[in-house]
Amino acid sequence: MNSPEQPLPSFDEVLLCTPQTSAEQVGLFLRRCLIPCPGGNKIYTMLYADELSYDVSCRAEELFQRLQCYNSSYRLIILCNCERENSYLPSAFSHCKVHMIPQRPRAEMQQYLQHHFRVAQPSSSAAAVFKEHMCVGIVSSKRAGMGK
Repeated sequence: MNSPEQPLPSFDEVLLCTPQTSAEQVGLFLRRCLIPCPGGNKIYTMLYADELSYDVSCRAEELFQRLQCYNSSYRLIILCNCERENSYLPSAFSHCKVHMIPQRPRAEMQQYLQHHFRVAQPSSSAAAVFKEHMCVGIVSSKRAGMGK
């Protein structure tokens, strides 16, 4: 948010982890993050790393340990569910843990995201179904089984 005109992360900078995420996918992601390349000031983010299987998590940590010596200025963020912070990968990186507390007011963060997720020309885009022609929307319910 310090650079409002900077684009949001692209698909190669974010890995959305699930129990089905393979060691190969994690390995490719870590190589992009840890092996220096031109224009390498990207911030890489692993989302829900706590959901990786034990085997994949072990292999990811081993690869990280081997590759980090190639790049001392890597930028890697690993986001986990705080209820699963005792799973393998969050435990392995617990010495780096930072509890995230938003530094900006909610309204300011919403405005920032609206700027980046608004479709410029909402002609025949699916964004027409979301408020203010956003290309991303969250549908949630406080009650289970509500079809959302």
